[in-house]
Amino acid sequence: MYEQIVAKEAKIAIIGLGYVGLPIALEFAKKVSVLGFDIKEDRVEMIRQKNDPSKELPPSAFEGCDIQFTCDPEQIRDARFYVVTVPTPINEHNEPELAPLLGASHTVGKVLKEGDYVVFESTVFPGATEEECVPVLEKESGLQYIRDFKVGFSPERINPGDKQHTLVSIQKVTSGCDAESADVIARIYELIIQAGVHQASSIKVAEAAKIIENTQRDLNIAFMNELSIIFNRMGINTFEVIEAASTKWNFLKFYPGLVGGHCIGVDPYYLTYKAKELGYHAQIINAGRYVNDSMGRYLAKQVVKKLINKDKHPRAIRIQILGATFKENVSDIRNSRVVDVIDELKSYSIDKIDVMDPYASEKELKEEYGLELSHSHDGPYDAIILAVNHREYTDLPEEEFLKNAAEDALFVDVKGIYRDKIRKMDYWSL
Repeated sequence: MYEQIVAKEAKIAIIGLGYVGLPIALEFAKKVSVLGFDIKEDRVEMIRQKNDPSKELPPSAFEGCDIQFTCDPEQIRDARFYVVTVPTPINEHNEPELAPLLGASHTVGKVLKEGDYVVFESTVFPGATEEECVPVLEKESGLQYIRDFKVGFSPERINPGDKQHTLVSIQKVTSGCDAESADVIARIYELIIQAGVHQASSIKVAEAAKIIENTQRDLNIAFMNELSIIFNRMGINTFEVIEAASTKWNFLKFYPGLVGGHCIGVDPYYLTYKAKELGYHAQIINAGRYVNDSMGRYLAKQVVKKLINKDKHPRAIRIQILGATFKENVSDIRNSRVVDVIDELKSYSIDKIDVMDPYASEKELKEEYGLELSHSHDGPYDAIILAVNHREYTDLPEEEFLKNAAEDALFVDVKGIYRDKIRKMDYWSL
C-alpha cells in the first residue's frame, strides 16, 4: 500500500473537508495523489476556487497539489486509502452525535475494496471505531474486517487559528488494527508530518489518548473558573493570583474563561458517555463540565448585578459584546459560549444588545443562534463586554471604548488582557 501511494498508483481520499480535512488533504496532495470529498456542494465549489470555508488557509496553500475535489461518492471509488475527518458533535442531551461519522462510514463502505485502508481522525470515545464504524464498513462492503480491509485511528490535533503549532509540526498519534496496518499507516502519515509519529499499541489507546488531551485541559480551566468565582467574592483579581502563583516552576498556567468550540467543550462528554455505559459515573469530569458550561450564565449575572447597583433599569440597559466566535482569530461559531451570555442577559429583559465580530459569518450566526451582527456602534453602552480576544480588540487605547460608553460604564474583560489599562470605566474580569 505504501509503495503504491508513493508511486501514485493508489490514491488517498479525504472524507470531510472542514477545518481538519482540508489541511490534511492539501498536505498529502503535495506528495501523493488525493481525492477530497465533502457532502456539501457549496463547500466543494468554494474549495475548487481555492477558498477555504474555514478561513484558515490562503489560496497559496492550494498551489502544487495533486488533488481533485468532489461531492460525488462514486468518484472516491478510485481511492485505496481513506481518511475520515467528519465532525463528532454532541446532541441537546450532551450525548455523542455519531450520525456524521456513521454516514461517512456508509459512504466509504459502499466503495470499499479488498485490500483497502480506512483511517478515522474524528474524536470519539474509546472503542467507537471498531464497535460503531467497522460493522457499517463490513455491512456496506460485504468484506471482512482485518482479513479483507484494514482500519486505523489517528486523532486530529489541529488547533484553529494557531499559526505556530500547525498540522506538520505536531507529532501525530497513529494506530492500526494489526501490526501490518499500524506500520503502513504510520509510514503514510510520516510523508507529511515533520514532527514524526507515535505508534499507539491499539486503536482504543489512540482513541483514549485524544479524548483525554481535551478533557485534561477542560478540567484545568474548570478549576480556574471555580477559583475566579471564589476570588470574585473575596474581591481579588484571579489573573493577579495566577501571575503570582506562576512564579513557581511547576505551576500549570491555565486561565478562566468561556469554554466552547467543537473540542474542549464537547470531547469530555464522549468519555463520560462511555463511562456511564460501563456503569461508572465520572464525577470529576462531569463536575468540570458543569462549571465550564455555567460560566456564560455566571458572567451575565455578575454584569446585571453590577449594572443594577448603578441604578440601571434592565429594560433601559444597552450592552455591547465584542466577539461571538468560540475563540480568538477564527470564524468558527460552533458551541460558542458567548451565546450563553447573551441568552442570560435577555432573561433579565435586557434586549438592547449589540454583538460585533470581525470573523463570524452573519449568515451562520443567524441560522445557528438567531443572532444579528451589528456593523456600527449604537451606544452609548452601559456595559462593554470583551468576550473574545480577536487581534482587532487586543491593543486598543481606553479612549476607543470610551467613545461608545455611557457615563459610569462597566468594562467586562473576560480574559483579563486590559487589567491596569482601563482606568476611566468601572473594570471587572473573571
